[in-house]
Amino acid sequence: MKSFEELLEASVAAHGHLCAGQVIGVRMAMLGLKLVEIEDPNEKENRKKLIVYVEIDRCATDAIQSVTGCRLGRRSLKYKDFGVNAATFLNLETGKAFRIVSTEESRALADTLVPVETDPYKRQLVGYQRMSDEDLFHIEPVEVPLQETEMPGPTKKKATCTRCGQVVRDGREVVDGDEVLCRPCAGKGYFKKL
Repeated sequence: MKSFEELLEASVAAHGHLCAGQVIGVRMAMLGLKLVEIEDPNEKENRKKLIVYVEIDRCATDAIQSVTGCRLGRRSLKYKDFGVNAATFLNLETGKAFRIVSTEESRALADTLVPVETDPYKRQLVGYQRMSDEDLFHIEPVEVPLQETEMPGPTKKKATCTRCGQVVRDGREVVDGDEVLCRPCAGKGYFKKL
């Protein structure tokens, strides 16, 4: 695996700026890969071994994507809108999985690690690089049950909405009595039709 500095530099280039979230995301990804025993996720033989679930749409997620090479379009990056700065790393070959959450206590610890810095933003930026994984993260082994329709690769299942005719992939259709519906027709869309 590349060094923290190299991974952070690449992540910052992709994200657009250096921030504490980038530091946390790079460190979280490096730790997650180590825990699930994938040295370099971008090596050809490893590309289909890893799925990462991210729980927040913030800076750390861009860093995790940069380090792991996981992508929504490849179905190897899964977004769960929990509003928690956390990610779960799953090795598909071994089934080994770990959920890593950044601790709220790390903010206060950054203040003690970099007391001479007056800017709290800079204290976090430097402090998050200096503290141990145990201080920066809460780590727990987990089990991630996967349906066949959640796996990377080609579409496993298609259904057609009986109301609008839209094709729905990967088991995301809603069955309501005799109807097979897309989520918008079932009233579960994120938008309202005008």
